[in-house]
Amino acid sequence: MEPNPVIIASTAKQTATLIFFHGLGDTGHGWASTIAALRGPHIKVLCPTASPIPVTLNAGFRMPSWFDLRTLDATAPEDEEGILRATSLVHGLISDEVKAGIPANRIVLGGFSQGGALALHSALTYPESVAGVMALSCWLPRHAHFPNAVKAPKDLPIFQAHGDCDPVVPYKWGQMTASFLKTFMTNMEFNTYQGLSHSSSEAELKDMKAFIEKRLPSI
Repeated sequence: MEPNPVIIASTAKQTATLIFFHGLGDTGHGWASTIAALRGPHIKVLCPTASPIPVTLNAGFRMPSWFDLRTLDATAPEDEEGILRATSLVHGLISDEVKAGIPANRIVLGGFSQGGALALHSALTYPESVAGVMALSCWLPRHAHFPNAVKAPKDLPIFQAHGDCDPVVPYKWGQMTASFLKTFMTNMEFNTYQGLSHSSSEAELKDMKAFIEKRLPSI
């Protein structure tokens, strides 16, 4: 993780934090202003940037990536070590907020594509319940290890979203991930956005805003 995450301070007394992870090849700046526009004045936004690493999927070119992607194929071997390393970085970010006085149940994790995969994996394997997780256009990494790897309470609020015209992370992956999660998690919603490709939309952002308001109300 790069030393310079984008931090957008709360505009009132901070009582909650929203940590959002970008997709492959992007930076924290890619999402910061979009996410900041969805939150109340009491919420701090933290958008980290992944360190550049060689990515197998892109012929070994270096780019910001949370872990290596070997291939976009549901059954392919994964960069387990990289996923676990990135997850421990995320858990460290949560711990930093907790040390600064924001309890875990006032922290929402979110992410898009590879960042959504990381947010989902990190929330499920964190030993306390965070306030919720927003998993956009993504999948569950290391899915063969679940549900055994779950450390979070079963009622962790999960907001999963996917466009049904996604050419990068197939919509079917999103559906399969949601069906799988529903077998062991009790508080999840899967939202489909018609005609949406591998990106976000006004409708999705509106639903995210509602989720944030519900999970991180002002106190």
